[in-house]
Amino acid sequence: MTHRFSGKTALVTGSTSNIGRAIAQRLAAEGAHVIVSGRNEERGAAVVEAIRSAGGRADFVAADLDGSAEVSRALAERALAALGGRLDILVNNAGIFPAATTLTADADMFDQVYGVNVKAPFFLMQALAPQMQAAGEGVIINLGSWVARLSLPLGALYASTKAAMETLTRAWSAEFADSGIRVNAVSPGVIRDPALDGPGYGDRFMAGTPAGGSGGPEAIAAAVAYLASDEAEFVHGTVLDVDGGRTGVAVVAGA
Repeated sequence: MTHRFSGKTALVTGSTSNIGRAIAQRLAAEGAHVIVSGRNEERGAAVVEAIRSAGGRADFVAADLDGSAEVSRALAERALAALGGRLDILVNNAGIFPAATTLTADADMFDQVYGVNVKAPFFLMQALAPQMQAAGEGVIINLGSWVARLSLPLGALYASTKAAMETLTRAWSAEFADSGIRVNAVSPGVIRDPALDGPGYGDRFMAGTPAGGSGGPEAIAAAVAYLASDEAEFVHGTVLDVDGGRTGVAVVAGA
């Protein structure tokens, strides 16, 4: 493992499990001082302990990102304090997926999903961009989803929030380019949480794809690490699909 993030700092939202945890562990393994953040302090402490046991640097900052500017601002302030006042990499990973259709989603669910998935990262960007602008550099990586562009008969609300994040990726790339801030996104396909046993509901959506099955969170972490590194210095405003070919290759029924 390289140390391409030696001396760098990072905040990964929603990093107490699955994809976020893998991202935090990967960035720390490559030298970054990582802020692990989420609602569950016990799981957060476990992630921090795993990183430290492997020789990395990490701290936990609890945050229940509800979409309010105040909560996002508080997370930004506490993360900067723990990192010595400088943040180099922000990964907007936190998100929720309600198993609802358009006909079953109510107003409270709508507000909650947009609050966590769109408003929280928007206001976190608002709180942290000035520090990156002052430093003259920074990296933002958003998490999209394959369902933002390849629709399913359920989850319209969630899909629309991920489409919003992909749009914000391009908009922020244009808005903050003059400040030296790079903004990109990773769009995961069906990712299987290794903590769960047996096949998952989403695995059926990968039938007939080049990968032939769901992926692991480490694949997303590797993509994030690339986009966060200097190796991706010429990559701006893009959405990197890490989905086993689900959106890029036609799937033939029965194949």
